[in-house]
Amino acid sequence: MLVLVAPGQGAQTPGFLTPWLELPGAADRVAAWSDAIGLDLVHYGTLADADAIRDTAVAQPLLVAAGLLSAAALGDIAPGAVAGHSVGEITAAAFAGVLDDISALNLVRKRGLAMADAAAITETGMSALLGGDPEVSVAHLEKLGLTPANINGAGQIVAAGTLEQLAALAEDKPEGVRKVVPLKVAGAFHTRHMAPAVETLAKAAAELAPADPKLTYVSNKDGRTVASGAEVLERLVGQVANPVRWDLCMETFKELGATALIEVCPGGTLTGLAKRALPGVRTLALKTPEDLDAARALIAETASPAADAAGA
Repeated sequence: MLVLVAPGQGAQTPGFLTPWLELPGAADRVAAWSDAIGLDLVHYGTLADADAIRDTAVAQPLLVAAGLLSAAALGDIAPGAVAGHSVGEITAAAFAGVLDDISALNLVRKRGLAMADAAAITETGMSALLGGDPEVSVAHLEKLGLTPANINGAGQIVAAGTLEQLAALAEDKPEGVRKVVPLKVAGAFHTRHMAPAVETLAKAAAELAPADPKLTYVSNKDGRTVASGAEVLERLVGQVANPVRWDLCMETFKELGATALIEVCPGGTLTGLAKRALPGVRTLALKTPEDLDAARALIAETASPAADAAGA
């Protein structure tokens, strides 16, 4: 069974979209998306520097566009399940047919702007904790006033809070934690600091007409599968100010019988977690179009229930 997943913020790097725009029709497609949302995705994906694409108002639409573009390059596939980390959940909602591409990009554009506004209120950020016992780490974070914003499994937790709190964490790591790594994000996402963005996003979501998922959709709120488009949208809104439980998503992948996992562009982060948490599951990250042939071969070898049903 194949799982298709989409990464969140921090996965972007300068110029990562450049090779993808060389695919037939890709540049025109991304230019049309850019016009639809009022953001030059081509420029930011090819020429902008690291600081420019760190801006959450830019990074979020750029990541969703890259995910949609790279997934489309795989052809007409029917994975057994889809999921996304943080903003990648909007990409996954489009994969599942809950939102069309333009609706997904318009929603993520509004999400990015609202979260950027919320992040500007207080100087905040996020840092990844590598290693250690999750219960010990969470208790330590709470003592420092930090939030365990992403519990990613495979020994990784992401802490979020003010820059002063994160500096204190760097000086006082939880017992057993090997390293604290600052992330390339512009705010304390999935915490109370993002509460102002929730109301804005709720108003944007109210204008949409979501369809029920055509594929098994795994929510990173709690790792549950969600069969209602309205509930998917409701979770996308609330997720902005609540922790991401990617560890529970991976538990669900295991329960669903996952045998392969493909991470759309800019892939690498989620496949790295899966390699440690899902032994025996074959993984592949779409970094450039050169990875497409290997991805198609993996898809062909993976007989998912959804694929069988589609071919019946």
